[in-house]
Amino acid sequence: MNATSTPFSLRYAWARGLFERGDHLAAASALADLVAEAETIAADEAQPLLHSTTDLRMFLARAYFHSAQFGRAEAVLRDLIDESPTDGYAHLLLGRTLQRAGRHTEAAGPLALAEILGDYERPQAFGSSGE
Repeated sequence: MNATSTPFSLRYAWARGLFERGDHLAAASALADLVAEAETIAADEAQPLLHSTTDLRMFLARAYFHSAQFGRAEAVLRDLIDESPTDGYAHLLLGRTLQRAGRHTEAAGPLALAEILGDYERPQAFGSSGE
């Protein structure tokens, strides 16, 4: 798709479709372009954004996570958490990202925060009664 002639909303729908079909790598690439474009527009005072880029960047982090681009997912998520430290889902996704990257000790902090913020329930050990 040609970014200069295709409306932003159509390119976003395209990226969303890629994600939903499981092509997370292509979705991440398309979303990264959209985030860069949206942030450029936000920096240009002549064209103010109607909405923040938070949801778009969260979607990008999810695409990075699902395509095993853990360093990129972590960077996006850390920025989102810096902006909104009470976003439990961002903490949860950061914890899961760190787990999948094999950084289990580091994952404990974001997962604990996600649990405190109500967006995560710690799994019970196999065979436990849950009490």
